[in-house]
Amino acid sequence: MANILVVEDEKSMQGIIAEYMQRGGHTCFTADDGVDALMVLKNNPMDLMILDVMMPCLDGFSVCKMAREISDLPIIMLTAKSNEDDKLKGYDLGADDYMTKPFSPKVLLAKVNAFLRRSSLLPSDTWNSMNRVNGGKIMIIPASRKVFLEGQEIALTYKEYELLYFLMTNPGQVFSREQLLNRIWGYDFEGTTRTVDTHIKTLRQKLGGEGRHIVTLIRSGYKFEVTA
Repeated sequence: MANILVVEDEKSMQGIIAEYMQRGGHTCFTADDGVDALMVLKNNPMDLMILDVMMPCLDGFSVCKMAREISDLPIIMLTAKSNEDDKLKGYDLGADDYMTKPFSPKVLLAKVNAFLRRSSLLPSDTWNSMNRVNGGKIMIIPASRKVFLEGQEIALTYKEYELLYFLMTNPGQVFSREQLLNRIWGYDFEGTTRTVDTHIKTLRQKLGGEGRHIVTLIRSGYKFEVTA
């Protein structure tokens, strides 16, 4: 159903993850280190990557950063650490979600399927209900999950797209960080509300001057508003 790249240097863990992905009906590619992972990405169309942080040759952070230069596929990072700063570093580099070891392979598969349900691989009426969403000089085409700024397509990560789409389809409505965290990342997400701030920051940077439409309300949250 989907091509999934599992990047994990521990063979037993790699095998368990691959087995559960295959049980879910997906085609699984594996890599033992970061160098192999980038080679697979360059030579094969991948739909999602499960990426361990601690690996030989190139760590997961380096792989995530390099992968973002060639692909906008969803990236779920695996870590033995629960340190908040490490997670925020991953999000800043383009990771979409985290799972802390030890974890349930069933929960990981559920996360993978949740990402895929929101992508074109598993079409949802949500994405096809509108031909396009406009706000200022920003245009979103939900069916293809493409974002255009002044007519030029821009590359967003999976979560950046979801965040922008949600805000633009609810213009003027204020959402707290907790609401955005639950809506975009889910109730079982392991991170904190700082994750939302990090993604808003990078989203604004990519939108340039149009990033001003994402308005911060002190002690309240964020909203998308286009003013004259």
